[in-house]
Amino acid sequence: MDEITKHYTNGEITVVWKPNQCIHSKICWTNLLEVFDPRKRPWINMEGAATDRIAEQVSKCPSGALSSFYNNEHTVAPGVDVDTTIEVTPNGPLLVYGNVTIKDTQGNETVKYKTTALCRCGASSNKPYCDGTHVKIGFKHE
Repeated sequence: MDEITKHYTNGEITVVWKPNQCIHSKICWTNLLEVFDPRKRPWINMEGAATDRIAEQVSKCPSGALSSFYNNEHTVAPGVDVDTTIEVTPNGPLLVYGNVTIKDTQGNETVKYKTTALCRCGASSNKPYCDGTHVKIGFKHE
């Protein structure tokens, strides 16, 4: 699967969107529909709110499909020691916070930073990553 990455900026901050990582939690547009509106194209309007509100909302993305960086700073990730934490979400994915390297069945490695959502239901079409299928199939597990 090709990795699609889109960038949106207001001059101060850039929001990075990776749609293939999205688990459709709807957290991005909850309480900030003036910036993140899936009914519009483009669906991200960087002029819809102040930079700090956008950064705060992006930080809530559970899958890491949305991330951001301030344009006057370098993105912190490679070479930075970060504790890695794994959270089991009720009826949903495993959320991995921190730097992690994922090796697929062919031996290809992908390095992920911040938050990564891993499939727990077994039905994702984007394994090992969660694609939101757990909601469609009614996956229940605490």
